[in-house]
Amino acid sequence: MHRFWVEAKLSAGAEASLDPAEARHAGQVLRLRPGDPCELLGNGERWTGEIVSLSADGGTVRVIAALPSAEPRLRITLFQGLPKGDKMESIIQKAVELGAEAIVPVAMSRCVVRLDAKDAARRRERWQRIAAEACKQSGRCALPEVKPFLTAKELPGALRAFDAVLVPWEEAREGSLRTFAQKHPEVCRLAVVIGPEGGITPEEIAEMEKAGAQTVTLGPRILRTETAGMAAVAALMSLYGEMEASA
Repeated sequence: MHRFWVEAKLSAGAEASLDPAEARHAGQVLRLRPGDPCELLGNGERWTGEIVSLSADGGTVRVIAALPSAEPRLRITLFQGLPKGDKMESIIQKAVELGAEAIVPVAMSRCVVRLDAKDAARRRERWQRIAAEACKQSGRCALPEVKPFLTAKELPGALRAFDAVLVPWEEAREGSLRTFAQKHPEVCRLAVVIGPEGGITPEEIAEMEKAGAQTVTLGPRILRTETAGMAAVAALMSLYGEMEASA
């Protein structure tokens, strides 16, 4: 089912407007026509709809019925040490598909990539587009945000806003995601911090622990930076029942 973003609050029987970009994509790329079914996403809601009209100036969709929300109760923000190459694009895409609420790029001590303000803004704009596409593809109805870059010094302050902070670290010898979930079944706003290819320094760990973070192990195997975050998010979503079928 093809999905489109809408800004207005929806109700059954009403008509919703598609912006010109969405309408052009529907008509010129997807080759949809009046009468074709679709889904509408936005404002934390999902609805079935039917195309009424499409043009270069916009489109109209008839709203039919509400669908269950695909948004998880567990609100995970992934703080990702900036990786090399285009790995961040895949990390953002998969994190959004798995249900992450936000992704924050972090320039840690061992990051190889260094970006100036202009490059950082350009990349963030592209990454937000990737997040939006992943959001539509996965049927989510609240758009996750790719937030502005943080430095390692800024990171501990940002972590204080969360109910809990987990830092998968290869040098951790105790503490697991399962144990955390068992001890904290009602946690809601959760931060997960992943280091870059070179890992997180002991000094960075110490500063995060002062902000309330706890290190955990992801098992006996060393995971790449682009794997570790996805493994942690997927495991947490499963442990908190967010990967079960909707009722």
